[in-house]
Amino acid sequence: MIQPANYQRRGYLHEDFRLFHLRDMGVEEMEYHYHEFDKIVIFLSGRASYIIEGRSYFLEPWDVLLVSHHLIHKPVTDPEQPYERVVIYLNSGFLRSSGTRGEDLGLCFDLARERQFALMRPGGGEREGLELLLESLERALEDQGFGGDLLARTCFLQLLVRLNRDMMRDRTHRDQSASQYDPKIAQALSYINDHLGEELTVDALARQVYTSKYHFMRRFKELTGCPVHQYITQKRLLAAAGLLRAGASAQEACGQCGFQDYSAFHRAFRRQFGATPREFMP
Repeated sequence: MIQPANYQRRGYLHEDFRLFHLRDMGVEEMEYHYHEFDKIVIFLSGRASYIIEGRSYFLEPWDVLLVSHHLIHKPVTDPEQPYERVVIYLNSGFLRSSGTRGEDLGLCFDLARERQFALMRPGGGEREGLELLLESLERALEDQGFGGDLLARTCFLQLLVRLNRDMMRDRTHRDQSASQYDPKIAQALSYINDHLGEELTVDALARQVYTSKYHFMRRFKELTGCPVHQYITQKRLLAAAGLLRAGASAQEACGQCGFQDYSAFHRAFRRQFGATPREFMP
């Protein structure tokens, strides 16, 4: 069960990207959490689904999940089955700066957000190409010889190009059997994220999706792991952190993200990030 205060922030990234190839059994249920960086999950084997912002994705071998920063998510696995996957943490700034001729390597994440669908399911030929590139990248990351770091970076960029090309062609979001979600909760989540600077109440959100307040509250917590007001506060804090990094003042971040009282914003921000808004500013 998620702790009452906030979702967990998990993982840290101090480089452009980091790769983990994991295979384990008997994995304990993970809490809903988020990352400050983007994440790619390539599912290899086992029995697993992934819940991202209230939508459950049913995974098949070589499925690719594109989990943008600040999206709240968790895996659900069968503890009786070995769960194997490759997880890549990557810095969104690195994605944006590595493209050429106006081609943004973060396009795959942009498309996932635009479609509100994080799963990509490569076809046979695409899967083979992805497997070869992944093997090359893992070998390069272990290479201690001359130019090893450069080789790994080059292999990673090749993988990103492949994923972007595959995502542009991918139509998995049209396959209703690949995921499950509640349209009313999806509509509410989209509305919340588009109106963080405005007043958001449970009553108003329930009316927005034409359902009763108590059914809405129960269903929302069931699918997101958190009560409505805590989800809203969490998203406002994450948005405020982004504004502070971009150069906004603490007062501007407070106002633009829907906090009516600066002292309450200050306390919540410090509790969440371990620093005051001013200490968090670059």
